[in-house]
Amino acid sequence: MTLEIVHYGEEVLQQKGAPVTEFDESLESLFNDMAQTCIDAEGIGLAAQQIGKALMFCVVDLRGIEIDFDYTLDGAKPPLELFNPIGMCNPVVEVIDSPQTVYEEGCLSFPEIRGEVERPDWVRCKFQDIQGIPHTIECNGLLGRCIQHEVDHLNGVLFTDRMKKKILKRIQPAVDQLKAQTLSRSKFG
Repeated sequence: MTLEIVHYGEEVLQQKGAPVTEFDESLESLFNDMAQTCIDAEGIGLAAQQIGKALMFCVVDLRGIEIDFDYTLDGAKPPLELFNPIGMCNPVVEVIDSPQTVYEEGCLSFPEIRGEVERPDWVRCKFQDIQGIPHTIECNGLLGRCIQHEVDHLNGVLFTDRMKKKILKRIQPAVDQLKAQTLSRSKFG
């Protein structure tokens, strides 16, 4: 089932998620719905906050992406199709010593708004899957950036919070307009 994605202006987007403690059928159902929503929206990641739930849970799906990146999952390199989409419960990101890279990011909660964000290239992320089994993924490139972006969401941090002031200033009118539209819809909807 496709879920409604909340837009900037909704308070839940800036709330830190509660830890996932129940690894049951409802979590599996949430995972399936979020994965389908991400696919339908043509995104590569979706955090629980983006569907109105302040929970430490996100979905990442880079299947079919042709941008180059490297990764290991639990010390091995299984084909991406075997473990994507990934349901990540309680993820914690650790930066691996690497250069910073700049990439133009977008966000499903900020439709048609994009801006450059600087992030570390390599990260290590420890998380639990939807069965509660712990995993560690080390990755760079778009996969590393996507994980950082989604884990930021889980901690109430938005990609606009990571932008340099001059980049944010350029897109601020569109951000302000989106917030006003969101508040207007929630007030009258």
